Amino acid sequence: MKNPKRQVLFLWTILCSVLPLWSHAEEICPSRKKAANRPNIILIMADDLGWKDLHCYGNSMVDTPAIDQLAKSGMRFTDAYSASPVCTPTRAALMTGLSPARLQITNHAGGHPPGFRLPQSDLESAAWTRHLPLAEVTLAEHLKQAGYATGFFGKWHLSHRPRGAGEPSEPNLRPQHQGFDVNVGGCDFGGPPSYFSPYKNPELEDDGNPYLPDLLAEACVTFIRDHQSEPFFVCWWNYSVHYPFQAPDSLIKKYEQRQKAEDTSLKNPTYAAMIEGMDRSVGHLMKAVSAMGLDDNTLVIFTSDNGPFAADVRPLRAEKGHLYEGGIRVPLIVRWPGVTKPETICKTPVITMDLFQTIYEAARLPAASISSDGLNIKPLLDQPNNWPERALFFHYPNYAFHKKNRLGSAMREGDYKLVYFYDDEKSELYNLSDDISEAIDLSQSEPERTLRMENQLKAWLNKTGANRPVRKSQ
Repeated sequence: MKNPKRQVLFLWTILCSVLPLWSHAEEICPSRKKAANRPNIILIMADDLGWKDLHCYGNSMVDTPAIDQLAKSGMRFTDAYSASPVCTPTRAALMTGLSPARLQITNHAGGHPPGFRLPQSDLESAAWTRHLPLAEVTLAEHLKQAGYATGFFGKWHLSHRPRGAGEPSEPNLRPQHQGFDVNVGGCDFGGPPSYFSPYKNPELEDDGNPYLPDLLAEACVTFIRDHQSEPFFVCWWNYSVHYPFQAPDSLIKKYEQRQKAEDTSLKNPTYAAMIEGMDRSVGHLMKAVSAMGLDDNTLVIFTSDNGPFAADVRPLRAEKGHLYEGGIRVPLIVRWPGVTKPETICKTPVITMDLFQTIYEAARLPAASISSDGLNIKPLLDQPNNWPERALFFHYPNYAFHKKNRLGSAMREGDYKLVYFYDDEKSELYNLSDDISEAIDLSQSEPERTLRMENQLKAWLNKTGANRPVRKSQ
């Protein structure tokens, strides 16, 4: 399944020499000439933002007008999933279109090393890779080869320092070495040392004291302004709302006052302020795109890398680092003028790798040059909920930073979700249509369905070559 970059670049050379032009105005070979049927692409991914954290997803305690407007002008997904309950695997899946299990990037980069186990357990976590190898061809490399200007802004977390002899150093694994023309803020950091200057980030310049989301938004605007006459790919993986929990004083005070005045479930004013601060930065970017007259030819995607760690996830169960819904169900909004209709709701389950495939095909890149575990959801964007049923798979055979999770794998098929745990080698089964909180385990009352889904999950694990936990005695 892996495609060395050299092979892909060679394939591009062949394609550019033999494929006909779609029109006199469009060039297939790499160029920086604007092509009317190739949209600009803005991919925004928040960090640790929960499914219920945004106002448009039901959080009445927090104001998110900019992202709400994206939802009003496009499609909001109710059943979108991150590829993993932690960040690095999801990011790797989004960059490559491959599942974390296939990539064997199954834990957050700075997490517990392979073979880690809890003192009271004989179960060791699976072997895994702690960085995205340079041999993997990224979405940015595909788009750059097709003539897109490519800019990365924010949290990368795919360049953890390799431990093997002869492997590249961490700086050589950053975005500028993975297909991006520009890198602002991307390194091995899982979270920012500070959201205010000095940022202590090797890919950021300390200039004044702007809030980090505001700085990154302005960097995105500058990049777009410099490349507005050519197709561009803005990949903005905001550090927000990952800890440390920091926000502008004015926003913190606003939510402290709201907490006192309304006596509601608002438990963390600073976290709420971070959400609005992130939304404010998204609003700044979208206003600039509109002012430059680029709205009609710009595909905008907004999502999160996994569930939250600091939020009230109810009615979902658990949090970041768990295979229950609270760890993997995320917000997803797509606005694509001419494709998505305003204020559309989609209940069809989709997953991170689908975004790779959708962007890839939106840019009219040759399908023959990639292998992907995702599907192009453009037909779904045009006709919500008209989609053939398929199974989604998840694999988390490692301990999260909090060490509260059980090592497991999971799948969703239709309304049913199965979670398989390696410690007792048993499964739990839930019907999400009437039990979104995963409170009623149906594995005993529906043994045939449980066994069938278990076998289907194990077949997928074998097919992808997924590494699994092992017993210490083995």
